Amino acid sequence: MNGDIVKEKQDLTYLSWTRTRNSSGTAGSFLKAYSELGGEKIYYKLSNYDAMRGVIGHECVNELIVDRLLTILGVGHLHYQLIHADILVNEQQQEVYLSASGDFKKRGESKIALDVYYDSEHREGETPLEFCVRNGWANYIYTMFVVDYLILNRDRHGANIEVLRDSQKRSIRLAPLFDHGLSLLFNCMTDERIRDYDVMEDRLTNTFIGSRSPMENLKLIPAGQFPKLNPLLPQHRDALMQGLEDVIPQNLRDKIWEMIWKRWCAYEDICNPG
Repeated sequence: MNGDIVKEKQDLTYLSWTRTRNSSGTAGSFLKAYSELGGEKIYYKLSNYDAMRGVIGHECVNELIVDRLLTILGVGHLHYQLIHADILVNEQQQEVYLSASGDFKKRGESKIALDVYYDSEHREGETPLEFCVRNGWANYIYTMFVVDYLILNRDRHGANIEVLRDSQKRSIRLAPLFDHGLSLLFNCMTDERIRDYDVMEDRLTNTFIGSRSPMENLKLIPAGQFPKLNPLLPQHRDALMQGLEDVIPQNLRDKIWEMIWKRWCAYEDICNPG
């Protein structure tokens, strides 16, 4: 996939969409599809879908913004492409922006959700965080804590972290960070909600590892073990929002940047007290 935004409208009405339940408790659901072109498997997903109103959210735009943010910070992650397309759902055609991504599995690897793997492999009394540290994944988890704090990710459940295993090579690793749609201002659909949104509020999240508080999860990172990230700078705003001028409104773009920047500054203060 070339370029992270495809604005020329594509005909993707041939895709077959399946429903996945929204585990964060918001109204609606999320639809996913996939295709295989030239031996490459491409996964597609829509923003929040309502049977009466169609696609009504902007979670797919969040995926792109977070993709760009993690690239700036130097964090390994799954890359997303934002595609302008016609789709067909329930025999109704709709013009949307959707997300497309590749497969993070290498040849020979199988995947299993972290919560399922934890259930079968953890020691008695061992928490998911202790289990991950024992398996050598501490830096991954601490980085994930920081990322989810910066973007206020509401949905890092146990299936949104995947274990990749290769039985022949006897290797095991965690998949690159993925699925960040339910973050930022995903549930702000009106100008009033955007205007009044407190970007620093520590909201409860659906989290498998640690607590339900992104701020409290930062406190689980031991002193001296905060991940080494590239710095976020004011000039990165343009890079994060490039090409989105006619995709989401300016007030939403401004508020998303306000959230990311203020949370980054607060994170730096935590890393460098005094």
